[in-house]
Amino acid sequence: MAARPTVLHVTDLTYPAAGRRYGDEDTLLSARLREEFTVALCHPVDAVRLMDGFDAVLVRNSGPVLHHREAYDAFRARAAAHGTRVLNPLHGRGDMAGKGYLVELTAAGYPVIPTADRSEDLGRLPQAAAYVVKPVQGADSLGLRTVPAAGLPGLAGPVADGGLLVQPRIDFRYEVSFYFVDRVFQYALYAPRPDRRWELEPYRADAADLEFAQRFVDWNTLDHGIQRVDACRTRDGGLLLVELEDLNPYLSLDLVDTGTRDAFTAALVRSLHSLLDAG
Repeated sequence: MAARPTVLHVTDLTYPAAGRRYGDEDTLLSARLREEFTVALCHPVDAVRLMDGFDAVLVRNSGPVLHHREAYDAFRARAAAHGTRVLNPLHGRGDMAGKGYLVELTAAGYPVIPTADRSEDLGRLPQAAAYVVKPVQGADSLGLRTVPAAGLPGLAGPVADGGLLVQPRIDFRYEVSFYFVDRVFQYALYAPRPDRRWELEPYRADAADLEFAQRFVDWNTLDHGIQRVDACRTRDGGLLLVELEDLNPYLSLDLVDTGTRDAFTAALVRSLHSLLDAG
């Protein structure tokens, strides 16, 4: 019998994520993967010591890398040096590389919440009652704060020091997330109550929604792996990108029906096989 491919599933099963159950989701995924791969789970701080013994590494619900930055940087360096197959591949242009892509997309005219990272550009942001300030390397709302419009000039100094992004606070109707595997749409969920981000419900995406989300997935140029496009529906009915999650996006698989969940996990299995075959 031919040996089955081996996969190191990197996850933090006990990370206390508000409104999300990391452990449950990754237990489900690992059970499905074991039908076709030999799978071992490990914490992100252990990945660099274990990764060489596996055919591929799957990074899933490992929590914000800010909590283990040194270990994550070592993991990336070793993967690059050894040609390790990683899902998602580590050349993602979204959150994997920090949130600077929001500035790039703003400059390129994409439908994204306008974002500035230079003090001289703050005056170009749309007028708003308040502004959101977040770290370029932030995650899970860490370091995020809101300042009134009168405080915008005072942000020039901190922004000039680097590492901060500023956006107008958007009055939106709801947030919606689109989930993709290998650039192929799988399902969508939305939070009908803006103050309850993780109370999600199934969302029926129309052609315009999918065109919006696909544009960002294609911009990211990741041929393999999982992406989550987070957007907000503005009061005028349009969509604006909030984040492009391409490192370890939570999938909320417990909120979709069995058929959708099975289709997603089958797509993930195909993605891993394709990644291994490409190597």
